[in-house]
Amino acid sequence: MVRRYFGTDGIRGRANKVITPELALRVGQAAGLMFRNGDHRHRVLIGKDTRLSGYMIENALVAGFTSVGMDVLLTGPIPTPAVGMLARSMRADLGVMISASHNPFDDNGIKLFGPDGFKLSDEVELKIEALLDSDLTKQLAESHDLGRARRIDGVQDRYIEFAKLTLPRHLSLEGLRVVIDCANGAAYKVAPGALWEMGADVISIGVEPDGFNINKECGSTDLAAISRKVREVRADIGIALDGDADRVMIIDERGHVVDGDQLMAVIAESFKEDGRLTKPGIVSTVMSNLGLERYLGSIGLDLLRTPVGDRYVLERMRADGYNVGGEQSGHIILSDYTTTGDGLVAALQVLAVVKRRNKPVSEVCHRFEPLPQILKNVRFKAGKPLESATVKTAIASAEEKLGRNGRLLVRPSGTEPVIRVMGEGDDKAVVEAAVDSVIDALSQAAA
Repeated sequence: MVRRYFGTDGIRGRANKVITPELALRVGQAAGLMFRNGDHRHRVLIGKDTRLSGYMIENALVAGFTSVGMDVLLTGPIPTPAVGMLARSMRADLGVMISASHNPFDDNGIKLFGPDGFKLSDEVELKIEALLDSDLTKQLAESHDLGRARRIDGVQDRYIEFAKLTLPRHLSLEGLRVVIDCANGAAYKVAPGALWEMGADVISIGVEPDGFNINKECGSTDLAAISRKVREVRADIGIALDGDADRVMIIDERGHVVDGDQLMAVIAESFKEDGRLTKPGIVSTVMSNLGLERYLGSIGLDLLRTPVGDRYVLERMRADGYNVGGEQSGHIILSDYTTTGDGLVAALQVLAVVKRRNKPVSEVCHRFEPLPQILKNVRFKAGKPLESATVKTAIASAEEKLGRNGRLLVRPSGTEPVIRVMGEGDDKAVVEAAVDSVIDALSQAAA
């Protein structure tokens, strides 16, 4: 069955063009009907980031859920992982996050969590899609069974306390000067608050949301501002979250970027030393650098790879019993604590290692030398360029050039008419030549 609404991370698109009030209303109705089980009073918890369109979508979702008899708990701006945590701890039947993550303000999205705090499976999403395309008017609640909506207080404090409890109670961040960039997004209050309560000297940027500036020249996808600030105030570390705070990037004391691959290496090694790994390895995607795989192998750990997307990482973690996983982009999933990527919790784990080793972040967080990795895209208007015989030959030839000391990944984008080509290996010139040969063949086939 073709997915019409859900992508790899919920429903996402341009606010008031794709993500309209009408769609949000129907999502509320369809998801509400999907999760109405039994005779108890049903309830859904709704969080959001700081986008202007969040007000519109929130109100439409409330109308949808209440119209099918579900009570609604509104939290206001909180991180995506907080929605998963609160949905489970408050025994909600469903959790909803209104966010387009790291996208600009004019996009928005709807992410759904089950009562266990995990994002919904493909199977459940397809059932909701079927309901979205059905006549929902026949399944609305009677007048006396309509749901109620209310805002709840204290959720930010609950999340801060939850994040702090992922570290030992005796551990203090006193003596560390930390720059935190909250991307003018969902964590603009909770992240600085948690770090301050842990004893850090906190300098905050990206904490003045106005509805339009989420992820704008700040956050984990634009690291220039936090790199400057770390150097300016001579901080020990910079922590950059994205708009909904489910991903993180680190800046060392020199202003250099530490990506998700390095962070996973730091956390995996720390967990191994403490005997906290449930399996001798971690889960990541096909995009993680070969250098990470080699480093993990050198300390006796495996790297299991999945398709791109944190949901696929989590599915593999749950299926095979791994408790550390993530993506190069900074989605770090620590399933002992969270049900999805959590930028603040991952950052706290790194800070704990920094404190324990009492060494600079540039030393602690540089666990391996990344192999040269080149990523290029080809846009096409129609057709199936990957089925071209010329393209298949070019791919085979490129793989042969890279041999056993490199990797080639060619995949279509899940969100736009683009084919992505990634190559990596020990010799940058060989990698670039291999990638360019495939790009040339794809460009001709797509013409």
